[in-house]
Amino acid sequence: MMEYVTPDYDFFDRPVLITGASHGLGLATATLLASVRAPLALCARNAAPLNEVADELRKDYGVTVFSRAVDVTDELAAAEFVADAAKRLGDLAGVVANAGGGRGTHLEDTSPEDWQYTWSVNVVGAMTPLRAATPQLERTGGAAVLVSSISGAKPAPGLAYGATKAALDHAAAILARDLGARGVRVNAVAPGSMLVPGRRWDRMRTDSPEEYEAFRREFPGGELVDPDDVAAVVAFLLSDGARAVNGAVVPVDAGQNAPTAFGY
Repeated sequence: MMEYVTPDYDFFDRPVLITGASHGLGLATATLLASVRAPLALCARNAAPLNEVADELRKDYGVTVFSRAVDVTDELAAAEFVADAAKRLGDLAGVVANAGGGRGTHLEDTSPEDWQYTWSVNVVGAMTPLRAATPQLERTGGAAVLVSSISGAKPAPGLAYGATKAALDHAAAILARDLGARGVRVNAVAPGSMLVPGRRWDRMRTDSPEEYEAFRREFPGGELVDPDDVAAVVAFLLSDGARAVNGAVVPVDAGQNAPTAFGY
C-alpha cells in the first residue's frame, strides 16, 4: 500500500504576492496566508486601506509584509513592484492575480473604452505581474492563481466582464502548458457572488432586502459565498498539496445558478 503523505500547508519563507489585497477576497487570502506564516507582497490602487491591512497583518501574525499602492495596468509600476518584493522578501513562491473590475452591461451600452478598461484590469492586470514574477517562480517551483469568476462560464449581464473572465480561464490552461514545463503551476479560481462587507451584495441586503432574499434562492444552501472559503481554495492551489493540479478552473460558488441577481 502506498504511504499517504500529509500535504504541507506551511508557507514559512515562501513569499506570495497578492494584487487587489486591500479588501474582499484579496484581504481574506492575505489573512489566511499570514496565518500560515507566508511573507507577503501586497498591492492595491489605494494606499490608505492597503497600509492599514499591512499593519494589521504584521501585528496579528508577525509576518513580513511589503506593500505598495500599484495600478496593475501600469506595466512599469507592476514590474517594479515584483522586483522590489523579491529584494525585500526573496524570490516569490506564489502570485495571486486578484485585482479586477468591469464596465458596461449590455452590448449597446459597452463602449470601446469600456472594453479596453475591462480587458486591461482583468487580463493585462493579471498577466503583467505574473510575467514579471515568472523567473522567480521558476527558481522556487512556485505557483500562480488567476482569480476568475462564475461569470466566465455562466452568462449574466456584464458582457465585457464575463468575456474577460472567460479569457482568464483559458489563459490558465495555456499557461499551465507554457510554464508547467518550467516547474510553475497556473490555475484559476472562479468565485461565485461573495458577501463582502460594504460591497454590492451587502448593500443590497441592507437597501433592498426583498431583492436580496430572492437572490439567495440562486444558492442551494441559501447563502452567498464567504470570501474566506474562496481564500482556502486559493491557498490550497498555491500549496504543495496541489502539486498535481495545473491548468484547472476551480469553481467556488456554493452551487450558485445565475451569476447575478439581475438575470438571466
